[in-house]
Formats: sequence, C-alpha cells, structure tokens
Amino acid sequence: MHLRPKSLSAFLLLAAAGFAQVSPSPRQIPVPVSAAEANMENAHREIWRRFVDEHGILIDFSDTNGAFARPTAEEFRQNKPNALGWWTPTENGSMFNGLYLDGICQRWLHRREEADRVKARKLVQGLLLLASVGDTPGFIGRGLATDGKTPPSMGSNDQTSPWFYGLWRYLDSGMAAPDERQRIVSKMVEVADSLLATEWRLPTTSYAPARYRNSFGIFTWEGAPRLLFILKAMHQVTRDAKWDRLYQDAAREVGGEPRRSRLQICADGMRFDKPKQYRWTGVTSTVDVRALWEMETDPAMRAAYEQGLIASARSAAADISRWHQLDHQDLKPFLHDWRSLNQLWKPQHTEQDALDVSQTQLNELVRLSPRRDQELGLVREPLWMAWIVTLAPDPALVDRHRTEILGALGHYQYDRLHYSQFFPAEAVWFRLQKPTSRSR
Repeated sequence: MHLRPKSLSAFLLLAAAGFAQVSPSPRQIPVPVSAAEANMENAHREIWRRFVDEHGILIDFSDTNGAFARPTAEEFRQNKPNALGWWTPTENGSMFNGLYLDGICQRWLHRREEADRVKARKLVQGLLLLASVGDTPGFIGRGLATDGKTPPSMGSNDQTSPWFYGLWRYLDSGMAAPDERQRIVSKMVEVADSLLATEWRLPTTSYAPARYRNSFGIFTWEGAPRLLFILKAMHQVTRDAKWDRLYQDAAREVGGEPRRSRLQICADGMRFDKPKQYRWTGVTSTVDVRALWEMETDPAMRAAYEQGLIASARSAAADISRWHQLDHQDLKPFLHDWRSLNQLWKPQHTEQDALDVSQTQLNELVRLSPRRDQELGLVREPLWMAWIVTLAPDPALVDRHRTEILGALGHYQYDRLHYSQFFPAEAVWFRLQKPTSRSR
C-alpha cells in the first residue's frame, strides 16, 4: 500500500523519518487478521439472514429485515419493469448463486463443516430450479416471481456462465452424493446440448421481445473464457470426447477485432471492449479462467491461463483501495420501491428496446437512490476486484495486496448494507488462506 501524505509538511516529515518512524494515519493502520475474519463471518451471517430466499436463490437487495418486493408473474410476463428484470431484487439469481458457490465451496474445503455442505446444496438446488423454469430449452432464469415459477423473460451469458461454474465447483469440491452428482451432470448436459444447438446463443422465453439474448461465441473477455470453461467442464464431468474436441477447436479458433484466438484472449486477461465505470462483471470470466487453469493438463494452455489470471489480478488491484472512501456516517437514501420505475415502462419488441427502457429507468434510479452507486462503487467494486486478485496462482502477487484486502474485509458494516453484492467476502477470505491443494 502506498503512503499518500496530505500536505507538503507531512511529506517532508515522512521523508526525514525515512517513512518508518511516523505513525500511520487511521486509514493506513493494517486491519488485524482476526478482525477481518470476524467481519467475514458477519458477512456470511447477513447473507443467510437476509438475502437467500425461500427458493435457495441469492437476491440483489432487501431491507434490514430481509424484506423485499418480489415481482409478480404478470409483471414479468408484461416485461416490467423491463424484459431483463433489471433493477428488481431478483435480477441476478443464477449469476449470484453460481458465483457464491465459489466462497461456500472454499469454506467447506477449509473447514469441512456439515452446515456449509447444507448451504452449498441449497444454492445448488436454487440453480437447478432456475434451469427448470421458462419454456425454452437451454434457458436459465434470473429469478422467480411470486408464483415461484415465472422468471424474467431474458437471461444472458453472464447469468448462464456462473450457472455452469457454480455446479462445476460444487461437483469438484467432492460434496455431492453419487445420486446428486448424477442429477446435476444430467442437467448440465441438457443445458449444454441445447446451447450447442443454438450455436451458443442464449435463448429467452416465449414472452420475451427477442428470441435470443447475446452469445458465448463472441471473441471478447465476456465470451471466450466462458465458452472454453463450459466445454472443458463438460468434458471433465462427462468424459464425453465430443466436449474435448469442441474445446480444443474453440480454444484455437480466431476471430474478433483485433483477431485473436480464444486462448489468447484468456491469456491477455481482463479487458473490455468499451471502458466501464465498474468492472465487477469481469469476475464472471476470471473464475472461468481459474477453473480452466485448474483443469488443464497441457503445459502451454495452462501457462496461458495463468498469464491471464496474473494480468487480470494486476489490473484489478488498483480498485481495491476504493473501500477507504465509504463513510459509514454518510447514509444516502436507498430506493426499495423499484415499481416506481414502471412509470417509465414502454412495450419492448426487440432486445434494443429492452436495453433502452432499462437505461431510461437506470437514469431515474440513480437520481432517486444515491445509496445504490455508493454501495456498488465503494463496496462491490473493491471486494470483487479483491476476489480477482486472490484468484491469481501467484502467492507473491496476492501477498502484495493482502493488507489492502484485509482492510476492505474488515471495514464494512454488512448489516447496514442494502445490496447483497458483498458476498464475495467469503471467497476472498478463504482464498487468502493456505490453499487446500496445489490446484484449487
């Protein structure tokens, strides 16, 4: 962590003392490891107290008692507040469940406590449920309406990729019983075969304004690692040679601008086609590269994945320090009544219509709910970037940022946060510990 004196006199004092004899400011005092661990446990309790719903699905936000306004089936079928289900508490169920399983599985691998196995299984059941709703083969729902079976009409690749990742991570942990493993693999095969038939386009429901919503086939950071992971994972869990053939071909296929192979895109690490205010979605591809690094036995391909993980970690590390900016006394208003955005609803006949309606609503949401950007920018972003750092298979690189990461873990008052996006605190903490094996 770099010391940043606030004045010239402070700088001269530090220089005269050789930076060693001057007491650090409160923001520079390292958080004790025990305090960071205790606060990580606070995060764990809050997730399970407020944010895992009755279906075993991790929601986006709630009040301090765990209450939230769940959309109705009629609203979702009318594509309200928008066809993507964005800005509701049920926006990211498949993404969050799949990613949160990284932390829960790491937790179980380190502690081997039955309570953690039970929680992991609950999240898995939520993922399987989200793959059973909708009316189109290969569709993965984001969440559920009040009837417990109607999802928002459109998913995406960053919802479906974590669906595969969470199930794979659970299977790889060894927690699944034989019959449970068989059910999970069967569902993974069903979904993967359906996506293969669509040429990796993501199907929507019959009441969506478009037949598909984006694709795994794109030659970008948000496509290449996700497709390669799914193919490699499917080969690992089924031992069906077709998945390995598809994986090898896809890894070497070239496309995009500039033209690169998917393997090279993975090796280049987290890069986005367009600049982003927040890069948290980069985790969805980074965990896939980590899984590819764990599964791969070819030295050259494994080295490419390792290169990508290190490049991603170096890029992400710069944003961990955002946690310093969160003032616990600065409690800005938070909008729980997402239905107020329905006043901006319009019929949607294409995917672009849905995106346009969503953007108009977001502009209003930012105005009405300033606490939203405060939490997403100063809580979610530091923790998700810290997670990317801990995924790097380079202990020295991770250690360079350990103090800053522990500071973030120990800083937040999780019971006062509205959004659940602090859930990576567990994955971050357990990945900071001594690895459970050489690969994991």
